[in-house]
Amino acid sequence: KQKILDRSAVVGVIGLGYVGLPLIVEFGLKGFRGIGFEVDVKKADGINAGESYIVDVPSENLQKCLADGKLSATTDFSRLAECDAIVICVPTPLRKTKDPDMSYIISAGEEIQKYTRKGQLVILESTTYPGTTDEVLQPMIEEKGCKLDEDFLLAFSPERVDPGNPQFQTHNIPKVVGGVSKDSTETAAFLYSQIVDEV
Repeated sequence: KQKILDRSAVVGVIGLGYVGLPLIVEFGLKGFRGIGFEVDVKKADGINAGESYIVDVPSENLQKCLADGKLSATTDFSRLAECDAIVICVPTPLRKTKDPDMSYIISAGEEIQKYTRKGQLVILESTTYPGTTDEVLQPMIEEKGCKLDEDFLLAFSPERVDPGNPQFQTHNIPKVVGGVSKDSTETAAFLYSQIVDEV
């Protein structure tokens, strides 16, 4: 919480689409250093060049974050080790069977598992079924010998975005947060309270 308060916390966002890019730019505008993780090299290069491909993110805002040294995009997932908070914003498209394709969440979890270190807060925002956070992600992180509340915190905060709606954007859509533990809930809510009007 102290790191969040003094803005020394580094925020990593995995997946820089219509949820992840507005989120990381919002953190950058509020004084946090953000690292955006993307599997698509072209997207990462575009962001680093200051070109927004998301309607809700004006290129000027992106350029301001870049100029202030508050934002960089990368395809190098080893940099997850630099992050104090990691937010997963990967797509979960519905399969023909109408259940979510979990492969992107699983691969994000695998990258976190590889580079996790003590003291990280992990938040899942991707649309998924109840139980994904504590039944899928928690065991993956614990496999590395990390203990919840001692070594890491874990929460879910469903993305609530209305792309292209100028009236409602990241900062003024109330955020719903649920942690796997009391400390996880409090810390995740505290992080979002820095950039969102109502949590």
